[in-house]
Amino acid sequence: MGISSVNVSLQTKPNLVIPYNHRLAPLFIRQALYTLIPDGTEHIYVIGIGSSRINGDSLGPFVGTLLKNCFPERLTVLGNLQSPLDATTLIPELTSFTVRKNSFVLAVDSVLGSEEMVNSIVVNEGPCVPGAGLGNVLPPVGDCSIKGVILENDPALKNSLLCTDLHLVYTMAAAIAKGISLTVRQYFKYPSDHSILQIS
Repeated sequence: MGISSVNVSLQTKPNLVIPYNHRLAPLFIRQALYTLIPDGTEHIYVIGIGSSRINGDSLGPFVGTLLKNCFPERLTVLGNLQSPLDATTLIPELTSFTVRKNSFVLAVDSVLGSEEMVNSIVVNEGPCVPGAGLGNVLPPVGDCSIKGVILENDPALKNSLLCTDLHLVYTMAAAIAKGISLTVRQYFKYPSDHSILQIS
């Protein structure tokens, strides 16, 4: 599993924290990401971390699937519902993959967090550490990260990952995918009428 953990009081303050169902969430995500992408970036990679078999760990694969075939000249997506990057596949896949020069890598993962952070989307500068929330040892991933806080960081609740509400996960994934699409369209100066995701 790729579940990370986030405790804002113990880490650098996030660049953005928003409710998962905020109607302007994609625009807020675009604004935050746009400020983090270095000048001269020529390509963006999205690493969707998680499992397709565990509801609460499926955020990354959902985002990967929603972004598939979007802006293929400028955006490469690794990890989706068909080929998830979980605790067993993440390291082999990433070590066999070469990132282009002048690229920006964005990691997306489900996380456990404090009670007040549950049901939030968190954008952070710097990598995420997959598996930290469940005691797995995996390498840091990404130049920045988008995390969906799906459960409280409480050992008694970790079995709830299997039956986490998929509506929550999908709503988070749709907002994140739209935000990333808007970022790519703006950063690489695609026409404003260039389609992004068609998500209802």
